Amino acid sequence: MLRPSLLCAALAFAVLPTTPLLAQDSHDIAWQSVTALQQRMDAGKLTSKALVQEDIARIRKIDQAGPMLRSVLELNPDAGKIAAAADAKRTSSHGPLYGIPVLLKDNIDTGDHTLTTAGSLALIGAPAAQDAALVTRLRKAGAVILGKANLSEWADFRSAHASSGWTGRGGQTRNPYALDRNPCGSSSGSAVAVAAGLVPVAVGSETDGSIICPASMNGIVGIKPTLGLVSRSGIIPISHNQDTAGPLARNVTDAAILLSALAGSDPRDPATAEADKHATDYTRFLDPNGLRGKRIGVVRQLAGNEPNADRVLDEAIAAMKAQGAIIVDPVALPHLADLGDPEMTVMLYDFKHDLNAYLADRKGLKVKTLADLIAFNQQESAREMTWFGQDLFEQAQAKGPLTDKAYLNALTKAKQLSGPQGIDAALEANHLDALLSPSWGPAYLTDLALGDHIVSGNPTIGGASQPAAVAGYPSITVPAGWAHDLPVGIVFFGGKWSEPALISIAYGFEQHTHAWQAPKFLDTVDGKAYAPVPAQSH
Repeated sequence: MLRPSLLCAALAFAVLPTTPLLAQDSHDIAWQSVTALQQRMDAGKLTSKALVQEDIARIRKIDQAGPMLRSVLELNPDAGKIAAAADAKRTSSHGPLYGIPVLLKDNIDTGDHTLTTAGSLALIGAPAAQDAALVTRLRKAGAVILGKANLSEWADFRSAHASSGWTGRGGQTRNPYALDRNPCGSSSGSAVAVAAGLVPVAVGSETDGSIICPASMNGIVGIKPTLGLVSRSGIIPISHNQDTAGPLARNVTDAAILLSALAGSDPRDPATAEADKHATDYTRFLDPNGLRGKRIGVVRQLAGNEPNADRVLDEAIAAMKAQGAIIVDPVALPHLADLGDPEMTVMLYDFKHDLNAYLADRKGLKVKTLADLIAFNQQESAREMTWFGQDLFEQAQAKGPLTDKAYLNALTKAKQLSGPQGIDAALEANHLDALLSPSWGPAYLTDLALGDHIVSGNPTIGGASQPAAVAGYPSITVPAGWAHDLPVGIVFFGGKWSEPALISIAYGFEQHTHAWQAPKFLDTVDGKAYAPVPAQSH
């Protein structure tokens, strides 16, 4: 969740001495796509176990030492064993994720030796009793669960004054393009780990902006699926009306591969009742000519506040026109300014209800309710509330049951204005395949004193993510340009179950612009690349 307003735990591996970074060679294993890695394994030039070992070595060198990105909270101690077993069973009929390491946001349950804490010290205790439904699907696809990624604590729904990417458990995640810049959130660690070449793909989650913003500010691809395409069972919740997990990857192909594995119905999540009717192999829609003939509407209401984002948007529009897209500019998105209040009301009610239900089922934890968490943070304020509070926790705790008229009215208003009277109305009125806007501007400076300084299309509504997030509709962000060595993305969004069209459009754009570049781990924008400091002799 990206807020509408906008003692580090030991990792499960040893600290290695600081060493120079790996060369930023596009042919290095760190930057290989899922497809390329799979081809190397099929050819006998690479094993899953060796790939896992390479990723762990890079995490030690770059994430815990070196630039110290702090994107990975914990490694799965069984990852090497799982990868070796996959190597032994490899056949020619495996799927595209077979033997591929995947990192999970630390709000996704795993029934193994790793913890699920939402980054909070309050949830350090026994691991979850079973895998989240999406983890079961990943294991079935042959993926190797590498570990848990850092995030914005409680998916950025503890305080309106927090810094994205900070948790009591893991500290502050850093942006690999410029280390003093923020990674955005709440899927901060998932996005940073992918962007830094620590893992091929990762799973994040979004309530509003938590996939789209970190993907954009870390120069990668993120897909926020239709609500109900991917099961939420076993994911620490904010709102059952907006929560969804989704893929983070360095290219559209890898994101489509991961989404194909994640999507599907689950009896534990009633919202996914129709998922099997729509879930498919999304790589079928990877058309290099995916822009040709597509009608794409530009939502200028979500632009105009950040000049770099506007420049990149206009350059992207020119590139799309050159590839045969029909651009309708501008397109009005009705009720855009009316979503903030009802969305926040719904999330506050949902958070209390949904989190209490989740905690009631978690065994081995000392906290069982939101009230317990508030008390824990007060008791552990030296570690958990050193510089920001828990105002959102307290506001949610004050809310009543989901039968309250205020909640029901806000929910109806939010869904109607964002969906049928918002996105759907704009698509129908202009006969569009998708809507387009800047994702966000370039990454802002991390500020532990004042919290996030969101540079977005419209700060009063929480950026370009909000309409699709509130409606429960899909969106996809792709790298589109640069500003002062920082990546800038654009986002396509559309109607319910429109993932195939959005993936086709995004892939067509990607294949003709090739905007992605590996990070250089600069100390600051337009600065020097990180260089290890020699050890001092005593």
